[in-house]
Amino acid sequence: MSDAPAPLRFGTDGVRARVGTLLDEPAVRALGRAAATHLGSTNVLVGRDTRESGPDLARALAEGLADGGAVPASMGVVPTPAVAHACRADGVAGAMVTASHNPWYDNGIKFFAVGGRKLDDAAQEAVQAAWDGAPRLDAPLAGAPPAWADPDDPVDGGRAWADALVAAGESDGGRPRPLGGLKLVVDCANGAMSPFAVDVLRRLGAEVSELHASPDGRNVNDGCGSTHPEDLRAAVVVARASAGLAFDGDGDRVVAVGDDGALLDGDDLMAVCAVDLHDRGLLAGDTVAVTVMSNLGLRRALADHGIAVHETPVGDRHVLEALDAHGWVLGGEQSGHVVFRDLASTGDGLLTGIRTLVAAGRTGRTLGGRVADLMVRAPQVLHAVPVAADGALVVAGLADEVAEAAAQLGDAGRVLVRPSGTEPVVRVMVEAFDAAEAAAVADRLVDAIRRVDAGPVS
Repeated sequence: MSDAPAPLRFGTDGVRARVGTLLDEPAVRALGRAAATHLGSTNVLVGRDTRESGPDLARALAEGLADGGAVPASMGVVPTPAVAHACRADGVAGAMVTASHNPWYDNGIKFFAVGGRKLDDAAQEAVQAAWDGAPRLDAPLAGAPPAWADPDDPVDGGRAWADALVAAGESDGGRPRPLGGLKLVVDCANGAMSPFAVDVLRRLGAEVSELHASPDGRNVNDGCGSTHPEDLRAAVVVARASAGLAFDGDGDRVVAVGDDGALLDGDDLMAVCAVDLHDRGLLAGDTVAVTVMSNLGLRRALADHGIAVHETPVGDRHVLEALDAHGWVLGGEQSGHVVFRDLASTGDGLLTGIRTLVAAGRTGRTLGGRVADLMVRAPQVLHAVPVAADGALVVAGLADEVAEAAAQLGDAGRVLVRPSGTEPVVRVMVEAFDAAEAAAVADRLVDAIRRVDAGPVS
């Protein structure tokens, strides 16, 4: 047993790293033990996505949880929202072994407190402190309690979550098979949504064909899914489908494709759902919680319909905190994490797809047509600038440049410069309805970041 502290840190959404470097079985075992007393329940459900490293890391996490006094049980390969749903339904805690949209050679851990909520800052900091101060666990402690249900016979295995989605779709649509008449294509990213998406959508009446639903441990997110929707866009056009849905590796987010092949992100989907809920008197507080990355076009579209926007930091857990604090029911991220708080405690790509398709159908429009009715997007320029210095310090040194850029754009644009929560980069976002102006402002900010990062010339 080594005495070196765990070097991994919690980022925007759990911990994540390349397997075999900072993230290995001893580190994950130690993390499980550190987390065991901070999740609010002795019982902990553990799911995983389809990565090659998933079974070994899930078992190591379970062994650590057991060493810390918890009683873990395997859910097997399930989407992240299936774990959150089970935690909410059963009043227990949970964990998901996944690196979300990252390549197969990365992995990570997301924790859920009792009820299926992501850990708040205080709990996350407590786990981090316990983990940092603990030795790595090269093997579980002698005499540890039984740690694991048979992974080949998992607890529930996501069945209750899938059934709940069907029930929610039928309730939202006001009839059985509310997606009847729709022809859909889904891209499962060779991830955890592969065993579920087609079945649920067909039960709701849609005609469905699938792409990238044959995981082999190394093809998750590989040129497919929500971060690589090119195959889906082409397939929707060729099939003359009504729409397409593309999930990420763990299924908690989705992007869509309109019938013309146009890409529709989380902002587009939130616009459709927010206006639908508002028109039916179901949008609590007439407010939607969005992150700082959401497009100016979404903000204007919602304002045109009398819907307020509440802005949060990046990360769906921050969106959820805002929803819970104010009693609101809808929020999300441009990346496709959308939270329907009346039904879920985390982003759920399949639920988002279902509710958006039903909402568009209520207007008699295709999904793409409904988005076109509502949204005029502001061109958005994004850069991730590698930095050697601390990202927060670099950003602090850019105050004048950022203020100057914001003043130049005025009400016709937005500027956001922030350190990444997961990588040694500073992220730049500039949006303006004048695309050339947005690009020029972004280029100036990238140059300024590099100057500040390099430091004064001696």
